Amino acid sequence: MLLSGVRDLADKKRHSAHVIVCGNEKGGSGKSTTAMHIAVALLKSGYRVATVDLDGRQLSLTRYVENRRRWARTARLTLAIPQHFHVPPARRDSVADAESEEFRQLTDGLGDIESSHDFVVVDTPGSDSFLNRLAHRIADTLVTPMNDSFIDFDVLARIDPVSHEIIEHSQYAIAVRDARRERRQADNSILDWVVVRNRMSSITSRNEQKIDSCLKNLAMQLGFRLADGISERVMFREFFPIGLTALDDFEEHVLNSKPTLSHLAARQEIRQLLSALRLPTDEYGRKRAEARRAYAEAVARPIALPDIFAN
Repeated sequence: MLLSGVRDLADKKRHSAHVIVCGNEKGGSGKSTTAMHIAVALLKSGYRVATVDLDGRQLSLTRYVENRRRWARTARLTLAIPQHFHVPPARRDSVADAESEEFRQLTDGLGDIESSHDFVVVDTPGSDSFLNRLAHRIADTLVTPMNDSFIDFDVLARIDPVSHEIIEHSQYAIAVRDARRERRQADNSILDWVVVRNRMSSITSRNEQKIDSCLKNLAMQLGFRLADGISERVMFREFFPIGLTALDDFEEHVLNSKPTLSHLAARQEIRQLLSALRLPTDEYGRKRAEARRAYAEAVARPIALPDIFAN
């Protein structure tokens, strides 16, 4: 059912919104915070943006959007807010029935927004689930936030404790590989995978150097790109209750406190992250996306052989 569902969604989303999925099967990596900041950044650039929360239990992104709406009313602010919906977990007599219901809800939700928006940002649960796997298969850009530690690195691969060589790829890395293959089969698209390093220390340590070396080695094996994300800043946790982001105005009546230099540094981090994602938001990004599509189509075509090879 999963592959046929991917084909159905791929057919419907062709020539429509660019889908950005924030995915990682480990909780606490910063998926919801990253998703919200990407969405607000795109809104502030003038794009039509929708957000989707597939974490039916935690609903972190849903709460973030609700807090933003509430704070806008309370503080009488005009804040850019994405159109949002979430897919609640289905409870049916069988797993197949539950997955069919969740697929229907996701399809209906995307059907309402995909042709009227430029970008759809999807937040996924920190676990393996049907919706999580489906989201990875319809992504145009996959953003995998991870904390800068070997605990989070283990989500991608296991390493030798002495030599730090890659022993084997993790289940999540294999799942992304399978998602990329199925997406190619569905509509010839190439999923752009970006691993985002969050909570990096301002002072480079030996451990950080080892992680950096392991990630670069793994990137060559798995075909993802690396980007720096959100550092360990208190304000990112303080933003959530009032639904603000580092990209909102840093006036005292907006933040409910005096802005600091850390606020400006946080804003710069998000801008650098958006640049590293290379989304189709400018001429370079659009040409890059078109080149990826052309490459995928060219690779899928059979090689034209000269007559000498004919039977």
